[in-house]
Amino acid sequence: MQNSNNKYKTGKIRSDNRAKIIAIAEMEFAEFGYKGASIMNIAKRANMPRANVHYYFKSKLQLYKKVLMDILQLWNQAFNQITPEDDPAEAIGAYIKAKVMYSKTNPLASKIFANEIIHGAPRISEYLNNDFRDWLKSKSAVIEHWIKQEKMDPVDPLFLIMLIWSATQHYADFSTQVSAVMDKPQLTDQDFDNVSDNLIHIILKGCGIKPPSTINP
Repeated sequence: MQNSNNKYKTGKIRSDNRAKIIAIAEMEFAEFGYKGASIMNIAKRANMPRANVHYYFKSKLQLYKKVLMDILQLWNQAFNQITPEDDPAEAIGAYIKAKVMYSKTNPLASKIFANEIIHGAPRISEYLNNDFRDWLKSKSAVIEHWIKQEKMDPVDPLFLIMLIWSATQHYADFSTQVSAVMDKPQLTDQDFDNVSDNLIHIILKGCGIKPPSTINP
């Protein structure tokens, strides 16, 4: 029993340390970019020896890729489970709402990803050209099925999904511009709800879909 408890405590410490390092690294990469960030700075910000960071992540590149993959996994999970049997209004609306909320709760993640893409995605190009492309094809196939079922207008699935990305991530990537235009130091929870409701209405209507009365996040 004691050995079991010790293993649990050790596992939790490792899990907590990894999570702390990843969270600090996210701030470091968002502020300085990949080239400007350093393991030394991440260790200082995490208040732990540099060797501890290297214990969990052998290199800055490994840590950076972990941050990026966590971002993509977070974004993709909101659209992972869609099926041809789903109501497109509910499925697409929920995806839009989730992506807007990620811009509220995880703005640094969006900025890190945008910076990587702006620089040609040199560290995740293989993933984008393989696994991510396969994921995108599978979601496009579901949208094509909805179109064939005449549940929505014949729009290009790829353009639709990329429109959702750009419209929702705008509120994280261009937060300074958004705040200036709206004359607010930062958007409130109600502002993000309004953004979500308006994007859902505009995008779904553009797809020939009647927006649902409510969308669960």
